Amino acid sequence: MDNWEEILFTYDDIEAEIVRDLLESEHIQVVVNSMKVSPYPVSIGRMGEIKLLVRKEDLEKAEKVIQIMKHGKEQDNDS
Repeated sequence: MDNWEEILFTYDDIEAEIVRDLLESEHIQVVVNSMKVSPYPVSIGRMGEIKLLVRKEDLEKAEKVIQIMKHGKEQDNDS
């Protein structure tokens, strides 16, 4: 996984799904690395970690997509 970079770290399944769907809608390949144990909704320490990874070459684009999601339209368009 040397060619992959972490774009999101969360304990929230819903947040991870939303961000994954958003990035994939922009044709950015995403790998979800979850330490959750499905039958047990536990978030103790590492057991609840969810990490989203994107390819290094997509990292800048992915960060921009997440930034736009969090803050609405691009800052450049405000002026």
